[in-house]
Amino acid sequence: MNYDLLIVGAGPGGIFSAYEALKLNPELKIALFESGNALEKRKCPIDGVKIKSCINCATCGIMNGFGGAGAFSDGKYNITNQFGGTLYEYIGRKNAIDLMNYVDEINTANGGENTKLYSTANTHLKKICMQNDLHLLEASVRHLGTDINYIVLENLYNQLKDKIDIYFNTHIDAVEKLDNGYRLLSKEQAFTGEKCIISTGRSGSKWMGKICDSLGLKTKSNRVDIGVRVELPYAIFSNLTDELYESKIVYRTQKFQDKVRTFCMNPRGVVVSENTNGIVTVNGHSYDDPSLYTENTNFALLVSNHFTEPFKDSNDYGESIARLSNMLGGGVIVQRFGDLIRGQRSTESRITESFVTPTLTATPGDLSLVIPKRQLDDIIEMIYALDKVAPGTANDDTLLYGVEVKFYNLEVDIDEHLETKHKGLFVIGDCSGVTHSLSHASASGVYVARYLYGK
Repeated sequence: MNYDLLIVGAGPGGIFSAYEALKLNPELKIALFESGNALEKRKCPIDGVKIKSCINCATCGIMNGFGGAGAFSDGKYNITNQFGGTLYEYIGRKNAIDLMNYVDEINTANGGENTKLYSTANTHLKKICMQNDLHLLEASVRHLGTDINYIVLENLYNQLKDKIDIYFNTHIDAVEKLDNGYRLLSKEQAFTGEKCIISTGRSGSKWMGKICDSLGLKTKSNRVDIGVRVELPYAIFSNLTDELYESKIVYRTQKFQDKVRTFCMNPRGVVVSENTNGIVTVNGHSYDDPSLYTENTNFALLVSNHFTEPFKDSNDYGESIARLSNMLGGGVIVQRFGDLIRGQRSTESRITESFVTPTLTATPGDLSLVIPKRQLDDIIEMIYALDKVAPGTANDDTLLYGVEVKFYNLEVDIDEHLETKHKGLFVIGDCSGVTHSLSHASASGVYVARYLYGK
C-alpha cells in the first residue's frame, strides 16, 4: 500500500490537490482518504416531516464525505484576499488571487459555465454602507448554488475515481513519520507514502489537534465566531443581493467596539442545521435553479471572539454555547426579533402568526438564555445598523436562529510552502487555520501540488 502522495480529507483542498497533481504528473500513485461517504451516498435524513431535527448520524451527511462541508453549501467561491483566510500571507497576494481564479476556471469548465460571477467593484452600495458606518468588503463572487456545486463535484470525482485510489468511510487514526515518508493507520490497515497532505477541514479540528500533538507540531489558538442566522423576506435585502449576491458587511459596535459581520448570504435560500462533532448548529444554503427558490433570504451575523492567556481553547467556548442551545431547544432555537427585543420567548403560535415563514423546523425559544449578553447586544446593534441600508431588517417578524458557530482550527506552524517542520508533510485548507473558505482551501491544494510536482 505504498503511494507517491497520501491525501487525508476529500474536501476542496484534498480534491484540488489530487486534481492538480494528476494534471502535472499523470503517473503519480495517489491515495485519497475520507471519513465520510461518496458524494451520491451523502444524505441527511431530515425531511421536515418524519424527521424534523438532527438525529446524530454516525457520519454527518452534511459535514463529511466527498466535497467536504462545502458540498451542500450554496457553492459560493469568493475571489478576494479581504476575507476567507490569510493564505496571501504565506504565498503572496497576487499568487493567491491567481490561484483562486484558476479554481474558478476549473469549476466553470466542469458544470458551472452558466453561473454568474458577481463583483463589488464600482458599486454605489459601498458608499451607502460607509455613510451608515458599515463597511462593504471587496470581492468577486462565483455563485454555483447547492445544485450546480453538486454537479461540479460529481464531474471532478468522475475525473479522479479511475486515476487514484479513493478510500471512503476510512477514518485515519494516526499519522506517523518514517525515514522515507509517512504512514497512515486506520483500524487494521496501514498506508505508506513519500508525501502527505492533510486537508481535513473544520470538521476535523479536534482530530488535527491530536495529530499535531503526536507529531510535535506547534499550534496557536485561533478565534471562534458566535452569532445567529437571520431570515427575512427576500425583498428586504434585494437591493444588495440582486447586484452583489454575497455582501460581506462589517460593523464596529458602539457599545463594545466589537466587530460584527454578515456571512454566507443566501438570497431565496433555506436555513439548515448541521452537526459538527456532535454539536447541532445552523447554516444556510441556496440554489441556482429558480424552481428551488424560496420567498426568504438568510444570512449569518457573527461576532468574532479572540482570547488571550491563559485561555487557549476558543473552540470549546463556542461548543459550550452551542451545547446550551441544544440542551434548551433539542437542537436549533428560533426567535422573532420583536420577541427578543421585548424580552419574551417566541412560541409556536407567535412563529405561526409571523409574516415570515421559517424554512427550517426549529424550536421556538429565547436566545437571550443561550448567547452571552455581549455578543447578543452586538448582534442587536448590528441589526439596527443594517436596517439603515436595508429597511425592514429590524422588523418584529425577522427570524433569528441560534446558534451559528464558526469554528476555526488551531493555526498550525507551516512555512511559505504550507509545509510543516517535517519535510513532505503539508497542512492545507481550513484544518490549517490559514483558510476559511471554499476558494482559499481549493487554492491551497493547487499551490502545494504545483510546489511538489510543477516544473
